[in-house]
Amino acid sequence: MPTADAATRQAFAALEARSGARVGVVALDTGDGHAIGYHADERFAFASTNKVFIAAAVLDAATGSDLDEVVHYDRGDLLSYAPVTRPAVDTGLTVRQLVDAAVRSSDNTAANLLVERLGGVEAVSRWLRSTGDDVTDVSRTEPDLNTAVPGDRRDTTTPAQSATDLRAVLLGDVLDADDRALLLGSMRGTTTGDGTIRAGVDPAWTVADKTGTASYGVRNDVAVVTPPGRDPIVLVVMTSHPAPDAEPSDALVAEATRTAVERLGATTGG
Repeated sequence: MPTADAATRQAFAALEARSGARVGVVALDTGDGHAIGYHADERFAFASTNKVFIAAAVLDAATGSDLDEVVHYDRGDLLSYAPVTRPAVDTGLTVRQLVDAAVRSSDNTAANLLVERLGGVEAVSRWLRSTGDDVTDVSRTEPDLNTAVPGDRRDTTTPAQSATDLRAVLLGDVLDADDRALLLGSMRGTTTGDGTIRAGVDPAWTVADKTGTASYGVRNDVAVVTPPGRDPIVLVVMTSHPAPDAEPSDALVAEATRTAVERLGATTGG
């Protein structure tokens, strides 16, 4: 379980005091196994970070021909945030394209179509349980899962569990090599994370991430970051505020990332 020494706790507590936010962090160096955590076992709304695991569940169940199957949908299926699915409503998209849209562009319609393909949120939960995750709660689809009311267990996880799941999916053997490469490729090309974890690490590092945003100022990012010549680091940053209309902050996630990397000792020369 990730722990934090006094200096690490003090650094993150100071960040919370400056921002008025609650911050949860896990950073794990897969090379030496060293990990740090702050509020690592507290529940946070996962928001769109869970699209990684929806996509992973679909990939795990699919054959190559399944991924090339075209999924048709109509305008009634389109949610307000549908940057990829909306332009393709007349032609449909392949399962492979839906996976990429949900992860790379955080397309909400794509995510819901993938959940439907799996058999609903209960199927996503069953898949997570099959990987050993008995913590994450998956109760709703987009956009309802983004209410993020404090104390509501629905659609929440912990930074520690998210980090465990991310490592298993992206660096472990939960997915086969082709599926893992597809998912990593989409995450490396994400269009929503320039100001979050990517902004908090050295530009020379490779970042594969998935962000999430919800009410109560929720702004999250989960990632595998790889310094040149080093083993990957699994990094999870989750943030929330007490007010329902609080603005989510990319800068807060970036600062928490910098603090985590510094406290982990993961510098480019380290």
